[in-house]
Amino acid sequence: MTIKNKSEPRLRVLVGQATALGPGKANLLEAINATGSISAAARQMGMSYRRAWNLVSSMNRDFVGTIIETKPGGKGGGGASVTELGKEVIQRYRDIEDLALASVENQVSEFGSLLNKKAEN
Repeated sequence: MTIKNKSEPRLRVLVGQATALGPGKANLLEAINATGSISAAARQMGMSYRRAWNLVSSMNRDFVGTIIETKPGGKGGGGASVTELGKEVIQRYRDIEDLALASVENQVSEFGSLLNKKAEN
């Protein structure tokens, strides 16, 4: 899971009025991919299961196909997996994020120098 430095800008990809993907959803996708579980990913991120489930539901609704497939729990367990489309979404988002951050690196550094050091904590 990629977690960017707090002093870097955070990128959100907006389509219409909805946030298609931002750092929280991208991190959640990566955590689900790593853990195979929405609840484990939520715990790892310090997020409620309900919040994680709502984000998964919105991503599955907002994209052209299923991003996260879920298997019901019970005797045989359960789990979640990131689909190939979900993996492509993660990769494209990270590529866009890297390009955007590289293009504004100098300006962000200069802007940061204008901030009160107390504000950075």
